[in-house]
Amino acid sequence: MQTNMHEAKSKLSQLVEAAVLGEEVIIAKSGKPLVRLVPFQPHTKREFGLLKGKIKMSSDFDSKEVNDEISEMFGM
Repeated sequence: MQTNMHEAKSKLSQLVEAAVLGEEVIIAKSGKPLVRLVPFQPHTKREFGLLKGKIKMSSDFDSKEVNDEISEMFGM
């Protein structure tokens, strides 16, 4: 649904409810879309250790030779 700025001011509650229910709400000015009204998504708490055992590194991942090779790739 697209609505103009004036209508959005007077119908903000209804537009917010529509967005929360999954409807795309676009607010326009002079017929040009300006913003999209979307529901707030709270950040989820990070959990450490989720990738434990899923990532493997070679034993020489931090050796001088590997670091020199990477530096050379980036022109350092």
